[in-house]
Amino acid sequence: MATGMFRAASQQWYGRTARMAMSLAQKSNSTMPFMVRGASALRTASSQKVLRPVLCASFHSSPFRLSSEQANLMKEPPVITADTITVGGKTYPKDAFSNVTPTILEKTSRQLHLIPTHPIAIIKDLIASTFPDFKHYDTFSPVVTTKENFDDLLFADDHPGRAVTDTYYVNEKIMLRTHTSAHQLKVMTESDKILVTADVYRRDEIDASHYPVFHQMEGAQLFDVKTVVEDIKALTARDLAVSGAASKAIQTTDTTVITPENPKQDVHDEAAMLAVADHLKHSLNLMIRRLFSHEKDLQVRWIDATFPFTSPSWEMEILYQGKWLEVLGCGVIRQDILKNAGKPDKIGWAFGLGLERLALVLFGIPDIRLFWSQDERFLKQFQPSQIQKFKPFSKYPACIKDISFWTGETFHENNFCEIVRDVAGDIVEDVQLIDEFTHPKTKKRSMCYRINYRSMDRNVTNAEINELQEKLREEVVNRMKVDLR
Repeated sequence: MATGMFRAASQQWYGRTARMAMSLAQKSNSTMPFMVRGASALRTASSQKVLRPVLCASFHSSPFRLSSEQANLMKEPPVITADTITVGGKTYPKDAFSNVTPTILEKTSRQLHLIPTHPIAIIKDLIASTFPDFKHYDTFSPVVTTKENFDDLLFADDHPGRAVTDTYYVNEKIMLRTHTSAHQLKVMTESDKILVTADVYRRDEIDASHYPVFHQMEGAQLFDVKTVVEDIKALTARDLAVSGAASKAIQTTDTTVITPENPKQDVHDEAAMLAVADHLKHSLNLMIRRLFSHEKDLQVRWIDATFPFTSPSWEMEILYQGKWLEVLGCGVIRQDILKNAGKPDKIGWAFGLGLERLALVLFGIPDIRLFWSQDERFLKQFQPSQIQKFKPFSKYPACIKDISFWTGETFHENNFCEIVRDVAGDIVEDVQLIDEFTHPKTKKRSMCYRINYRSMDRNVTNAEINELQEKLREEVVNRMKVDLR
C-alpha cells in the first residue's frame, strides 16, 4: 500500500532540497492538458488505449485497533529522562539517534482525528463516508519500528526521509511514524478495502501552513489479478446508476500517458493495470466531489508523479478559488509490496492525502497552529459532518525578533526550527531566513533568521518575548555550536 508518503500533505516530506528535486521530476513527467468532461483518458504510449470511466467507492469500522487499555496509555504524559523515553506506557532506551523532544511527544496524546467536532475529524469522516464498505483504522500508536516505516515499504538506505534532520527517532530502531503506511502490512492481512487515518510526525520549517505533527489518510483497494477486469466491469454496472450524475459534475483534465518515466510494472497485464488505474481515478473524483460539493464547476486535473511504492503514479489537483491546489497522490501499488503483505495474487490502487491541507481550505482556517488550539472560541465553532467557515475571534499583535549567527557545514534549518519549537512552542507564527552570506576569507556562513512571535489566544508582552529570545540564543549556542553575531 504505502500511500502515506504521497506528497499531498500540508507538510512536505523531504526538506527543501529534495522537495525541489521532486517538483522538477514531476514537471518533466507532465504533459500539456486538454479538457475531458466526466471521464479520464489513461493511455499507454504504445497502444494509446483509453479505458472509460469506472465508478465505485467503498468502509466500515474495524476491530483492528488499540485496546482500551492501550488507548488510555497513549493519553498518559510521555516522559524523557537522561537514558530513556517513555511513551504510550512503554519505555525505550535512548541512543545517538534519539532526537524526539518533549514538545513533540506531548502531541502524541492529543489524537485530534478522534474528536468528532474537530475540523480534522470532520474531513476524515466525510472522506470515509465515500468509502462505506472499507475497513477504517484510526487508533494505531504513533510509535513504530524503522522496519515498518521504511524497510517494509522499499525505501532505500540513503533515502532522505531516514535522516535525523527529517525524522523523530526514539532510538535507532524505534521512531514516530512519518506516514500512515507504516501500518500497511498489518491492515492488508485483514481486508482488500482499507482506510488508515493517523497523526504523523516530521521535522519541518515553521510557518502558517507547516507543523511538525499533522494527519494523513490513505486508502487502498485490491482485486484478484485474474478477474480484475471483469470485477471492475461489474462494479461499473452497479455504480454508474448511483454515481453517474456526480461524475458528470466534474470537469476533468487527464492526459497522463504510461511512459518509461512513469511505467507500467512488468509483472502487470496492461488491461488489468488500466482497469485499476481508471477505477482509482474515478473513485477519487467522487470523493473530491463530495468534499467540494459547494463548488458548482469543480475542475480536476491529473498529472504524472513518482513515488517509491506505486507505479504508475499520479497527483490530483483541483482548481479552487482561481488556484490549482494539490490534493493527493496515488497510483498502482508495487507488486513487491503486495507480495510482502502475503497477497501476490492481487493487484490494486492506493492513495494518500493530508487532512490539514484540505481542512485549511474548506474551513478557511488561516494558520495551521489553530488546529492544536484548546481555546473554546475555536473548538465550539464546528459540528460533526458539517463544513462551516472559521470565524476569526481575534488577531493579536506580533512581536518580531531577529537572531544571527555564524555556522559550520553541519547546520540544518530543521534542527534550528526544532530548538525554536522547544523554547517558544506555538507562540512562534513563522521563522524566515532573511539574510545569508559566506565570509570570503573564513568561508564561514552567516545566517540571519526573523522570528515572528504571535499568540493565537492572548497578547504577549515584550518582556515575555525578550526572555524567550534570550533563552533561544542560549539554546542555539549550546545545541548547535554556532557563534552568535
